[in-house]
Formats: sequence, C-alpha cells, structure tokens
Amino acid sequence: MWEPAEALAVTEEDKALLEQMLSCGWTPQRIVFRARIILGAARGTSNNELAEQLKTTRTTILKWRQRYVEGGTEGVLTDAPGRGRKKQISPEKEAAIVNATMNDRPKNATHWSTRLMAATQGVSSTTVFQIWRAHRLQPHRVKTFKFSKDPQFVEKVRDVVGLYLNPPEQAIVLSVDEKSQIQALDRTQPILPLRPGVPERQTHDYQRHGTTTLFAALNVLTGKVIGSCMPRHRHSEFLAFLQQIDRSVSADKDVHLILDNYGTHSHAKVKEWLAEHPRYHLHFTPTSSSWLNLVERFFAEITERRIRRGTFQSVPKLTKAILEYIRERNKKPKPFVWIATSEQIIAKIKRCLGNLKTGH
Repeated sequence: MWEPAEALAVTEEDKALLEQMLSCGWTPQRIVFRARIILGAARGTSNNELAEQLKTTRTTILKWRQRYVEGGTEGVLTDAPGRGRKKQISPEKEAAIVNATMNDRPKNATHWSTRLMAATQGVSSTTVFQIWRAHRLQPHRVKTFKFSKDPQFVEKVRDVVGLYLNPPEQAIVLSVDEKSQIQALDRTQPILPLRPGVPERQTHDYQRHGTTTLFAALNVLTGKVIGSCMPRHRHSEFLAFLQQIDRSVSADKDVHLILDNYGTHSHAKVKEWLAEHPRYHLHFTPTSSSWLNLVERFFAEITERRIRRGTFQSVPKLTKAILEYIRERNKKPKPFVWIATSEQIIAKIKRCLGNLKTGH
C-alpha cells in the first residue's frame, strides 16, 4: 500500500465548484481530468494511487497539485500559454486575404467563410479567423439600409436633433410613437427552467391570443415614459393618447412632440385638437428615418426585456405586463442620451451616398 500524501488544502467553495463541473455533461474532458486530480488530492489520496486510478503519471498529478497551489481553480481550469515558436504568416499573404475578403466573392457562394478562404489561400481556417478579427472583417454578416427621400430631410434632422441637444427652456420634449401588433403568445408546453450549462428552454410553437398596440411618449430630459395599450392605432386612439399626455404633463409648459409621418398624426381631427391646444408643437422626423425618434430605443428595450421571451395567455395579461414594466421603470428612469449632431448625421449620409455611387 502507498503512503497517503498530505491532503491538498482546497477551500469548500473550490470543492463545490469542481464537484459541479464533474456533474455537468458540458464540461470538457481535460477539465474533468484536472478536477478529479484536485478533489482526489484534497481527500488525501496518495499521488501514486491517484495516478493509477486516473491512468496517468505521478508527474502529472504533482503538476496539477502545484498549479492549484499557485493559482487556485483559475490555474487549474485555464490552459497555460502555448510554448515554442509561433507559426508566422507573411504580410503579403495577410494582405492578400484581406483584399480577397473585401473585393472578391467565392464561386458558388454569396460570401466567404473561414474554410472557403483558407482553402483558397492555402492557410488554416484559424489563421483566416485571426486576420479577420484583427482587421474587423465580418463577411458572414450583412445589414440593410434605406435612404430617406424626404425633400426636407436636412431641415427635419436639424429640427429634431436640435430638440435633443438643446431643448427649449420651460418646455417638455416628448418622443412619441406607436408599437403596433404586439402579440400575446402562449407556448404550447411549460417553459423548462435554466440549469447550469443549459439555457431556459421553450417550445418553438405557440398559440396566438390577439394583439395590442403600445402608445408611448418618452420624456427626452427625464427618461420617464407615458404609456397606454389600445386595440388599434387609428386617429381616434391617437387622440385619446394625446389627451392622456395632456393630463400627465404640467399644464403651464409648452409641449414639443417628436413624431413620424404616420397618417394618424396629421389627421384632420388631430389638427383640430392641436388648434384647441396651442401649447403643443409637432416636429416630424424625415420619412424612412425611424432611427431618429428616440422612443424607438425604449421600444427595443421593452421588447428585449419583457415582451420577446414573455408568455401571455391573453391580451389583458400582455397589457398588464407592459404597463407594469413602464410603471417600475418610471420609479428610476434613465434618459437615453443623444450625442450625434445634425451636421455629423448629414455628413455621414453624404458619405454613404457617395459610397453607393462609387460602389466602395
């Protein structure tokens, strides 16, 4: 029998972490191997006996015992930097890969992958990946764009951005819009909970229980949101929302509303209401420029945090969840800070138009 080695001093917290990693099917085998060494050493198992149990050498056991002493679990779970001379690639080859990525297309494919480029250039896919990362190239991604054809684009950009960067004193600036067709979706099976190494899971199929439209007015200065859910988004619903806004804001201040060009915002009944309330001033974003309306940032937030992964058995439950989110958010509101000037935006649009004409 072997003499028991002195037990390795391992904290209870580290033991729990290593035990958890052993029980999870996603843990890499090299990490499992190291965890078994540390846990065995912590029990006082001799180095020789532990080497026989794990079918390794005593030197390996000593190596990982020492690695734990020097670096704790981080020293055990992370791999040491590789040794030896690193494989080099010439600047000419790197330039060729960058040039091909930006200016050429592969045969029978719409874009480059690391494997396609590696096969074409005679290098490894890892090398291609590293070069793409260094040059911030992402051929697998594509984004859409749309230029506004509004003849008053420049004037409207300056007007709206001016409200963001230099709002008028003793006035309220509200960014207003509707998020329509929000669906009350209920999954066909119960959601499976989050577990170590396994994300929360929900069924791909779902049941539809109707839709609602969220009317929202974002206070540009404070970040507070006035919100209301309605079945549709006609001029009558918009008028009702304007009346809600009127009840919610100070009666002694002018109100500037930033809106898009949806027809309900310029309906005759809406114009009539505005004529009766002269403290309201409308500022329209250019056509095809929803990104200029700051409330869209709030819509993205509530979609990500409350709607997209939500489960709702009815429209009233969906509405309740939306209004509760707004109510809780308004307790500690944070404004979205606009930093781009109108001149910066206009200059960027001009550059993009120039690139579109030249193809670069």
